[in-house]
Amino acid sequence: MSYDLEQENKEILARYKDLISNTYRTLDEENNKLIRKAFDIALDAHKDQRRKSGEPYIYHPIAVAKIIAKEIGLGATSIACALLHDVIEDSDYTYEDLKKIFGERIAGIVNSLTKISIMNHQNISVQSENYRKLLLTLSEDFRVILIKIADRLHNMRTLDSMAPDKQKKIASETVYIYAPMAHRLGLYNIKSELEDLSLKYNNPDVYNEITEKLELAKDNRIRYIDEFTKEVSERLKDEGLNTSIKGRAKAISSIYRKMLKQGVSFEEVFDNYAIRIIYKSDAKNEKFLAWKIYSIVTDVYHSNPSRMRDWITQPRSTGYESLHLTVLGPDRKWIEVQIRSERMDDIAEKGVAAHYKYKEGYKQSNDDRNFEKWVTEIRDVLEQQQNLSTSELLDNIKLNLYSKEVFVFTPKGEIKILPTNSTALDFAFSVHTDLGMKCLGAKINGKLVPISYILQNGDQVDILSSQNQKPKFDWLDFVATSKAKSKIKSYLNSEKNSFVEEGKEILQRKLRHAKINFNDEEINKLQKFFNLKTSQELFLKFQTNELDASSLRKYIESKNVFNNLLSRFKRSPNKNQHYEEPKEINLDMIVFGKDEEKLNYSYAKCCTVIPGDKIFGFITISEGIKVHSDNCPNAINLRAQYDYRVIPAKWVNEESFKNRIKIEIEGLDRMGMINDITTVISGAMGMDMKSMSIESNDGIFTGNINLEVKHKGQLEETFKKLKAIDGISRIRRI
Repeated sequence: MSYDLEQENKEILARYKDLISNTYRTLDEENNKLIRKAFDIALDAHKDQRRKSGEPYIYHPIAVAKIIAKEIGLGATSIACALLHDVIEDSDYTYEDLKKIFGERIAGIVNSLTKISIMNHQNISVQSENYRKLLLTLSEDFRVILIKIADRLHNMRTLDSMAPDKQKKIASETVYIYAPMAHRLGLYNIKSELEDLSLKYNNPDVYNEITEKLELAKDNRIRYIDEFTKEVSERLKDEGLNTSIKGRAKAISSIYRKMLKQGVSFEEVFDNYAIRIIYKSDAKNEKFLAWKIYSIVTDVYHSNPSRMRDWITQPRSTGYESLHLTVLGPDRKWIEVQIRSERMDDIAEKGVAAHYKYKEGYKQSNDDRNFEKWVTEIRDVLEQQQNLSTSELLDNIKLNLYSKEVFVFTPKGEIKILPTNSTALDFAFSVHTDLGMKCLGAKINGKLVPISYILQNGDQVDILSSQNQKPKFDWLDFVATSKAKSKIKSYLNSEKNSFVEEGKEILQRKLRHAKINFNDEEINKLQKFFNLKTSQELFLKFQTNELDASSLRKYIESKNVFNNLLSRFKRSPNKNQHYEEPKEINLDMIVFGKDEEKLNYSYAKCCTVIPGDKIFGFITISEGIKVHSDNCPNAINLRAQYDYRVIPAKWVNEESFKNRIKIEIEGLDRMGMINDITTVISGAMGMDMKSMSIESNDGIFTGNINLEVKHKGQLEETFKKLKAIDGISRIRRI
C-alpha cells in the first residue's frame, strides 16, 4: 500500500499537540521537556511500524498517553511511560537504553509493562497467569496497572481491524481481567466502557439492539432531564448553591445485566438513565451542602428510602463518595439521582489517581487507609501464591473486586469495611491473622453467635478466641474474604506438606516410568483430567493410592486423543481445501476450523444450542469437542483462559434436524389464554410442543413450555407472535 507520509507526519504532530493540551495537570517546562523527549524516542522506535488498520503505530502510544492524561489524570512521568510502553518490546531500544535516557523509575515502569505485554502474546494455557503478573506489579508501581488499563482501553476502541476470533478472545480477557481491575481502582467510566466494548464483540446482537433502543429513547431522555432540571435548579439557585445538573444513559452492559437478572426486556428496565447534581464547595461545608441538596430534591419529588445510599459519610473502599437516591420524577417514573461535589466527581471519574490532587484541606485519610488495606490484602494473597493454583489465586483476588460492602464496628467503635456476606470469622482475620486462627465465636451487639454468622450493616463485633483453637477445613465453606481464605488454606496446606511431598515423589516416579516429563504444564493437565482443584490434591491422591498406575494409563490414553485433535488445528490451513456439502440428506450438522472439517462432537451442558445460534468448539481434555453457544455463560472464561483450545465452528445444514428448548411465559390469566398460546405454537408456527405446564395465582399465570425448534429464525418469529397475544407480559428462553 502507498501512504501519504507528509500528511501522516502532520497528523502525528497534531495528535501530539492535542495530547499536551489535554493534560489533567499543569505542566512546567521540565515536564514538557520530559514528555517531548519520550515522544521523540517513541516516534523513532516505531517509525517503520503500522497497526493492523494500516495506521502509523505511533498513533497508539499517543492515544494511550492521552487516556492517561485526560481520562485517568496522571502526570508527566506516567504520560512519558505511556508514550514509551511498547518501545522495549517492539524496537531495538533496551531497558538499559531507557535507564540512561530517562532514569531508573521510568525505565522500570516501561520494563514491567513489557513483561505483561510479552505474556499476552504467549500461548499460555491459563490466561489468569497474565492476571497474576498484573497483581505482582502492585508492589512495584500502581502506574504500571493504570497504563496497562489505558493500553487495553485503546486496543478495545480500535478492535474492528482484528479477525473475529481474535476480537472475541481479547474482549473476553478484557471483561475477565481488566474491567474488574478498573472497577477496583475507581475508574468507573473506563470500567463501563471496557464492559460495553467487550459486549459489542462477545454478543454483538444484544449490544446493537440496546444501542439502537437507547438512541431511539434519546429525545425522551433529554426532555425528561430538562424537565427535572427546570423543577430543581431554581430551588437550588434560591438557596445560593452553585450546581450543574447532568443526565446520562446507564452503561449498555449494566442494562443488559439487569435484563438478565430480572428476566425483563429493555423497555421494562425502569432506571436505564440517571441524573447527577454536581456542586461547588469548600472542604468545610462539603457534607452539609450534599444533604441540603438532598432535602431540596426530596421536597420536589418523593423518594424511595429503601434505595438511598450514603457514600459520603462512609466512602467505599475505592474512595468513591456520593449521595444516591431514587425519586419519583417527572412522568411518575423512578430515576436515580447522584449528588456529589466537584472533588467527589473528580475522584469518581478518575479513581485512585485523583486522590493525589486533594491531599490538602480534605479529610482523605480514611479513603487512603481503605485503599492501602485492599493493596495489603492483595499482597498477602500473593505471598501465599506457592500454595495456590493460578485459578485459585484468581478466584481469591476477584472476591474483592466487584463485591459490595458491609460496614461493621469494633468494640472500640472503629469502622471496618468488608465484602457483603462476610462472616464473624472474616472480621477476625481482618483484625489480625492470629485472631482469625484462634477464633472460637463472636458477640454481635452483645449476643453470642457462631463464627459463621453473616455480618449486617451496623453490627458491633467482639471476637472470642482460644489458644487451643485451630483452623478447620469447613471454615473455607463460609469465609468470604480473600485474606481469610488464603490464610486458612495456607495453614491447612502446611499440615499436609509432608504427605504432599511424598505423593509428588510417587507421581514423579510413575511419570518417569511412562516417559512423560514432570512439569507444571503436565501437572495442570492431570489436575483437569482428574477434576482436581490443586496440584496438592493430585499429589495427595497418589500418596493415599486413590490414584494409581491404572489411573495414569487412562490419562495417557486421553492425552493422545487430545493432542491429535489440537495438532489438526495447529496445521496451516490448506487454502485449496474447503468443505463441500454432499448431496445426501443425512449431513453432519457442524464443521470445525478453517478447513471446515467434519469431526465428532457433543453439545456442552452449560448452554442450549439450536441451529442458527452463533457457536464455537472447545477441545476438552477427556471428552473431545464440546459445542457452545457464543452466549454461553462460560464462553468468556473459556476464551479468556483457554483460547488456544477454542476452534471456529459453523452450521452445515440447520434445517435437517430439530432441537428441544424450554421457554418461560408469563402474563394476565383469562379464559382462552392456553388455546391462544397453543394456536400460535402448533398452528401458525407448526412446532412440536413436547410438554406444557401452566400455573395461575390471583389472576397472574406463569408457564414452562418444551418445544422442538428447527432453527433460530423459527424461534424468534414464535416469540414475536406470542408477544402479540393479549395479556402476555414476558417471554424468555431458559
